[in-house]
Amino acid sequence: MVYNYLRKARYYETDQMGVVHHANYIHWMEEARIEMMDDMGLGYKTVEENGIVSPVVSLNIDYKTSVMYDDMVELRVSVKRYTGVSLIIGYEMFDRNTGKICATAESKHGFIRDGKIISVKRDFPELDEAIRKYMEA
Repeated sequence: MVYNYLRKARYYETDQMGVVHHANYIHWMEEARIEMMDDMGLGYKTVEENGIVSPVVSLNIDYKTSVMYDDMVELRVSVKRYTGVSLIIGYEMFDRNTGKICATAESKHGFIRDGKIISVKRDFPELDEAIRKYMEA
């Protein structure tokens, strides 16, 4: 399943030339990932209330075209791979007006409780089921 997240480029995210600074894409990815988790029915707040944190362990972004101030960007977010211990999320960012791809990215996440890597399938089966259903949809 692909989750679509719309984001308008804000003035404060740009440089003097009106181009969105590259670091802001990471913020947008996090916003979209959190919204996707909410859409799954198990948002970050619920996950963290269960004592689980999901740190980013790697991140890769390929920038294709610049995003400018006031551009509307569509982020298409999907679960690329899930093992129960790690989760890879894919992102495609498009200019909503032109349809041009702005960037592609992946983030890899682990699952930790009490400082130890956990198996979500074993330790939080509701989250495991939600992720698996989302992948199948």
